[in-house]
Amino acid sequence: MIRKAIIISISGPSLSTKEMTIFKKDKPWGVILFKRNILSENQLIKLTKKIRKLMKDKKFPILIDEEGGRVSRLSNFLDNSIYNQKYFGNLYRLNKHIGTQFYKSYINSISKILTKTGININTSPVLDLTKKNTHTIIRNRSYSSEPKIVQELGNLCVHTYKNNKIATVVKHIPGHGSTNLDSHFKLPIVKNALKSLKTSDFQCFKRVSSFFAMTAHILYSKIDKKNNTTHSKIIIKKIIREEIGFKGILISDDISMKALNYNLNKNAKLALDAGCNLVLYCAGKPKEMGKLVKEIPFIDKFTAKKTSEFYKFLS
Repeated sequence: MIRKAIIISISGPSLSTKEMTIFKKDKPWGVILFKRNILSENQLIKLTKKIRKLMKDKKFPILIDEEGGRVSRLSNFLDNSIYNQKYFGNLYRLNKHIGTQFYKSYINSISKILTKTGININTSPVLDLTKKNTHTIIRNRSYSSEPKIVQELGNLCVHTYKNNKIATVVKHIPGHGSTNLDSHFKLPIVKNALKSLKTSDFQCFKRVSSFFAMTAHILYSKIDKKNNTTHSKIIIKKIIREEIGFKGILISDDISMKALNYNLNKNAKLALDAGCNLVLYCAGKPKEMGKLVKEIPFIDKFTAKKTSEFYKFLS
């Protein structure tokens, strides 16, 4: 498979000439859609069909952030506003059986919409642990302050989507809950000891069999005092791959976020060099994206093998 190691984004609800050229000639690994790209159900169906026709690939990866709550990209035709992960975590705590059955029913319903509209990857669930200082950007997107509940509901989410032939992206590995900063705007620094993190934040991501995971743009100063997770060979190898044991495709969080200090090209290069398999670009600026994609290398053998496994899963 010849694909560039990048997931791109587009500017609006239809493809520009520049964007069509990028799909046809530069061959990105996948595309992620946002609310700006979605006006209605029928329009979304036409858009995803158009993208796959350009790529000549019926299984081409099309991602979306449909967590529920305030992270709902389908909100122009679907009201998913009350169903954030905290809602399901609270319900599960009150009654495990009812919480489990209702959450399964919810995911089955969302999966039908995603399948109908041509989406095959949902960047969910959020496995960040709620703590006293957790920033509001994460707080109600988290299931719980208890690692066991986060892990159990995370596994339930991943398996239920899998049963519907939808892949998941667990995030933000190895954990975004221990900071009071929003990585969209500033680099969060976590000073917690490794021993503490192993039994809390990191624990939430263990034994969750998702095809994909997304990094946290966070600097863990007691593990790597120089590099944030996305740019840290130490954290990706020692924590994400060995301690947590994640074996799938690792995607960077958005390389245009301000937590990262460099330009897009350098942010992408550092992420891939550190061990991310794919980089994610969410700004949707065609001119900027066109320059970036040309600098991105093709996927390596590991990513090609894992992509083939994902395609086989979709069959």
